[in-house]
Amino acid sequence: MSEQESGVAVEETQDNFEYPISIEDAGPATKKISIEIPGDRIQSKLAEQFDQVLEMAALPGFRPGKAPRKLVERRFGGDVRNQVRDSLVREAYQQAVTKNSLAVLGEPEFDEGTKLELPESGSLKFQFNVEIQPEITLPDFKDLTVKRPVITVNDTHVDQAMQNLREQQGTLVPVEDRGVKSKDYVTADIDLKMDGEVVGNMKNAQLVSRPGNVGGIEVKDLDKQLEGAKVGDTRTVKVTAPENHPAEKLRGKDVEVEFKINDIKYLELAEIDDDFLEQLGFVNEQELRDELKVQMTQRIENDIKVAMHNQVRNYLAKNVTVDLPQKLTQRQEHRVANRRANEAMMRGVGQEQIKANLNQLYAGALDQAKAELKLFFTLGKLAEQHEITVDEAEVNGQIAEIAMQQEKRPEQLKQKMSESGQLSELYLAMRERKTLDKVIEGLKIEDVEIKPDQTAEDVSPEAKDVT
Repeated sequence: MSEQESGVAVEETQDNFEYPISIEDAGPATKKISIEIPGDRIQSKLAEQFDQVLEMAALPGFRPGKAPRKLVERRFGGDVRNQVRDSLVREAYQQAVTKNSLAVLGEPEFDEGTKLELPESGSLKFQFNVEIQPEITLPDFKDLTVKRPVITVNDTHVDQAMQNLREQQGTLVPVEDRGVKSKDYVTADIDLKMDGEVVGNMKNAQLVSRPGNVGGIEVKDLDKQLEGAKVGDTRTVKVTAPENHPAEKLRGKDVEVEFKINDIKYLELAEIDDDFLEQLGFVNEQELRDELKVQMTQRIENDIKVAMHNQVRNYLAKNVTVDLPQKLTQRQEHRVANRRANEAMMRGVGQEQIKANLNQLYAGALDQAKAELKLFFTLGKLAEQHEITVDEAEVNGQIAEIAMQQEKRPEQLKQKMSESGQLSELYLAMRERKTLDKVIEGLKIEDVEIKPDQTAEDVSPEAKDVT
């Protein structure tokens, strides 16, 4: 959802002229606006514009401002009429939006074949549809209790963080004398088959030999299924696709996932020695562990907040009904599909393969688009209710943090984000977080102890369903 579609700013009309305007419902969160620009208004504005042109017009044989009016009208008539038309239509549109307090989304849509031209005499009448922000009735939060995970960072967490760091700094080494083992890094061509027919495939997909997702399907024993397979071998795993699989025809169906092994590597962990510590800027291992503990504490605090936010999001998704405008929903559906395509490209799927599986990209995209839009408008309403704003200093502070992580200059990153539209997305994301924080302030909170093998999200599993 872009910032441009969250509302349209309009300017006040230049005088007190009242246009004949009528507005009627034309579907969910959609209005049909009918406007009449009276003939005398048109002629008056044409006369004003021609007077201005007469003062400046320079035609051969005449001094500036001295050319005959009829000659000026013949020479500049088309341009003047177009300028007056655009000005009057814009002015009437702004008046319709302002006086009727319409929070317009996107651009007005004229009926197919509509061509606005100023008539030689009489009035100009035209109609168009606009989509507006939907009406939202916020739920009563009195029955919602948010569970707050209680996690204490201990040596076990630090040990895991140290292990993760050794993996991040490790080296992938080719395997030559054995088959796949657990946690090996495998490159494979993957075919998804149903009833013997290939319904999806990925070339040179990168995966780790451990339980995980393949093509949107959970393979709980992937490491065992691939164990011992060598380069050139093919392994087939029989699984059942989930009921919410992106490809509708696969939902709940038995499928086969075929792996053709192309390459095998194992991860050689980095050694915690003096060179390793020096590269990271630490004097000794204890200093590194202390820093990891600080980072883990910050990360867990963020995870706790996200888990609490997701509980509120889930509550809103289940307790708010929104009639969404059709065109906006279609645009969001395309965004969802494009986002999926980009994610597939980042996983190494080729563009040709993405095009071939276009139907899969769009499967379920409409439902996801509706869920995203409903949450967007609901959180926008809550932000308005609580008068939540994000000022430029806050945005700049967030950009500075991101720039530091990416080792970039803040002003360059901000310019790039502005050009790509990411700056408005950052603003909306920051406003959303502040809004959820404000909502949670007024809710009942229940502290819940976390088991060693759990994460903050496990406190409220239903929150994982939030889009």
